[in-house]
Amino acid sequence: MRVMVAGLGNMGRSHALAWLKQPGAEIVGLVNRSPVDLPPELAAIPQSQDFHEALHRLRPDVAVIATYSDSHAEYAIAAMRAGAHVFVEKPLATTVEDARRVVECAGETGRKLVVGYILRHHPSWQRLIDEARALGGPYVFRLNLNQQSSGPTWQVHKALMHTTPPIVDCGVHYVDVMCQITDAPPVEVRGMGLRLSDEIAADMYNYGHFQVLFQDGSLGWYEAGWGPMMSDSAFFVKDVVSPRGAVSIRMPEDARSDDIDTHTRTATLRLHRIGEPDQDISMRDEPGHQQLCDAEAAFMARAIAGDMDLERHMRDAVSSLAVCLAADESVRTGQPVRLRI
Repeated sequence: MRVMVAGLGNMGRSHALAWLKQPGAEIVGLVNRSPVDLPPELAAIPQSQDFHEALHRLRPDVAVIATYSDSHAEYAIAAMRAGAHVFVEKPLATTVEDARRVVECAGETGRKLVVGYILRHHPSWQRLIDEARALGGPYVFRLNLNQQSSGPTWQVHKALMHTTPPIVDCGVHYVDVMCQITDAPPVEVRGMGLRLSDEIAADMYNYGHFQVLFQDGSLGWYEAGWGPMMSDSAFFVKDVVSPRGAVSIRMPEDARSDDIDTHTRTATLRLHRIGEPDQDISMRDEPGHQQLCDAEAAFMARAIAGDMDLERHMRDAVSSLAVCLAADESVRTGQPVRLRI
């Protein structure tokens, strides 16, 4: 497989390193809007600055899109129409309409489309989902990811907020987890947000939270904030509660909100069933960030080789994006948003 990787920030570099390890894959080009220093393993691969020019010159079998969110839909559609299968980082698009156009293009062209929901490839999160489903719903989802970012990480967050607020950029991961557990469609979203820094645009906010209601009666809460002002306490809450008990991620005391591995690490799952002793399930030796990117590349390769049915994956990607974009709309209008997915 001839592979082209577009976007060479943290995620793009990790995806490129992952594809270097895939049997039968060759990275034929890298794309970034400006020249960038790369790890030694990637330094010899030709770099381009124009996605469309590189796409038509290189004719890749797989396009990995890890650019900023506002280009995801355009690049994904162009790549599939050029004959490439597409792995696109989350969120799939910046509007539900564009997300649906990308999914429709995958159907029309017969190309595989995989969205970068890294938690789907994490054994600890898979275990959490399985244990939650075994408890049975309806569910309460209590999830957050606040980041006390500073220095280079704060610069990255400010760049992301040119197009995407934290509750959308991070929230799609966790709404995707909710969707996998409940199987019920989301029906209403209520959001609130606040601008806590004069370093971002006047119409942007770097802290937000929302509540989502599902058709089966389940409800979810998600919170995300970025910046040097954020608290480093209770920044990582991951609880799923049901009428029969709960399953939760318990992090070590030394976990820090600005560490990229903390965003996927689970350490321990606590399983609480009414009337039974709590059970702590150790998640030692779980994969780190790069290993999870390796797993995403391997999944993409299997999906292509095995002609895997990805309809549910794409449907959940659209649903999770719709919830987070509705949350953003609710923040800006002050009104709840009804969904029809």
